[in-house]
Amino acid sequence: MSKRNLALIGATIVSLIYGVTFTIAKDVMPMYIDAYGFILLRVGGSMILFWLVWLFMPKEKIAFNDFPRIIAAAFFGVAFNMLTFFKGLSLTSPISAAVIMVSTPMIVLTLSALIMKERMQKRMIFGIILGLIGTAFLILYGKSIGSATNAGLGNFLVLVNAISYGFYLIIVKKLMDKYNAFTFVKWIYLFGFIMVLPFGWSQFQTVEWALVPMDICWKIGFVVIFSTFLTYLLNLLSMKELKPTTVAVFIYLQPLFATIFAISLGKDELSLVKIGSAILIFVGVYLVTQKKSVQ
Repeated sequence: MSKRNLALIGATIVSLIYGVTFTIAKDVMPMYIDAYGFILLRVGGSMILFWLVWLFMPKEKIAFNDFPRIIAAAFFGVAFNMLTFFKGLSLTSPISAAVIMVSTPMIVLTLSALIMKERMQKRMIFGIILGLIGTAFLILYGKSIGSATNAGLGNFLVLVNAISYGFYLIIVKKLMDKYNAFTFVKWIYLFGFIMVLPFGWSQFQTVEWALVPMDICWKIGFVVIFSTFLTYLLNLLSMKELKPTTVAVFIYLQPLFATIFAISLGKDELSLVKIGSAILIFVGVYLVTQKKSVQ
């Protein structure tokens, strides 16, 4: 199997994990731990994992002038990204949050054209539009899971997170072209942890761990290990072979997987509209990831 196909599989796995995460994270917060406290736990746990794995990896030295880019990646890809997303998710519903994230490919498309002077081909643009139409149907007909205490503010914060993630994909691409992922991702999470510490420490301290059920602890572990450590690593490895716009378009799969997961739990129901949306999303991703059109 080619490196490109492995990268595409990795990006698909990331979307699958994120799609499941919307519901799992919602079960944890804000009932057992508030959003910022959860982020501190998530970033801190992943930071430890990345530094431990780095001990067994080939060592590279990072040029001093690349640290500003690493700090920027930590801000847009970890701190600001997660703070806005988890706070937004705590106020809105999982499927609504997943659907809003589909604005990211459009954002990355624009940023790539402006910053990286990346030329957009017609097939890619058409694929993105198809995916957008598919997710729009999910917005109109998808059933929300759980309560939404302040959906307007929550949806806005998730949108801000999508913009932040778009900047991160652009920023981190040059680091991927220069270094092994394990060389710099540990620094991204170290700086990210320092950035979220002032926001999450007080909420983290108030958690009554003796009252947290075991199934919630497993869900917290899933978010730390799979939704953060594994997904960020797979995303970085995918970007070694793919352009930021290609990686971003896989976000279209998140609301689809979120809906499938909700249906499997009996919290949503299958309909012709959702089947049609799924077809549009998959066709859109297929068009964008065609080798002749985009890498």
